[in-house]
Amino acid sequence: MIELHSVQGSLLLGGFGVFVGVLGSALGIGGGVFTVPLLTLAFGLPIHQAIGVSLVAIAAASSAVASVNVERGLTNLRLGIVFETTMALGSLFSALIASRLPGGILRTAFALALLPISFSMFLRGRSALRAGTPPDLLPEGPASSFDSGFFDHSAGGRRNYSVKNVLPASFLSFFGGGLSGLLGLGGGVVQVPVMTMLCGVPMKAAAATSNFMIGVSAAASAFIYYRKGHIPVEACGVMVVGVLVGSFAGMTLLYKARSERLQMVFAAAMLMIAVKMLLW
Repeated sequence: MIELHSVQGSLLLGGFGVFVGVLGSALGIGGGVFTVPLLTLAFGLPIHQAIGVSLVAIAAASSAVASVNVERGLTNLRLGIVFETTMALGSLFSALIASRLPGGILRTAFALALLPISFSMFLRGRSALRAGTPPDLLPEGPASSFDSGFFDHSAGGRRNYSVKNVLPASFLSFFGGGLSGLLGLGGGVVQVPVMTMLCGVPMKAAAATSNFMIGVSAAASAFIYYRKGHIPVEACGVMVVGVLVGSFAGMTLLYKARSERLQMVFAAAMLMIAVKMLLW
């Protein structure tokens, strides 16, 4: 067991925060599924305190990159505002009832659901990468108010896309927010697949929009954990510093990498998450 208040413990926690920041900003998943097991197993923090620290770190990472992604046009603001509303409601709801739900059963069911999704995302990303898919064009006819586009540096041109299935995706966002409040995940592990596979949003825009959203739901849940005394200040401070450093490195990766490669990396991270949740 690593002593959290020692110099070695602080350096290890800060270094892990850098890793979480890179992962969270590049893929839009928050990194909480790695943070919570580390704090509980390696540092001996109680589960509720580990979730509290994870939520604060997710909120910090989102705050660091969201404004930059918005400025550069990667974030789909209209879609993010719709999804973050239901996501925040789900996060608040689950944070209030977290102690009454069978967390083990929920983790297992969620992990089993992630397995086919991760394989599907990986295969789709690999297929698009091999085909050398050019930047998407908006279909002819009336455009949805959620349709958008961004300049893709890796493709050397503007990538436009059309958004579909917003209503069913908003219901799934409630579920993503619920996982954020219950397990400290941040919700991005649900939001990114929903946007890419159900709504047709490119991976880069999905990751940026997820980063924009997950900070809101994480902050909503973190406030409840703080009121209950489940957020240790020292651990949060060290973790947040590391996360902020890593977040800016992750933004560079997000802008320069191809969407298809990011999607394959995201699928691999989802597979790791599913395995960790099954064994936790």
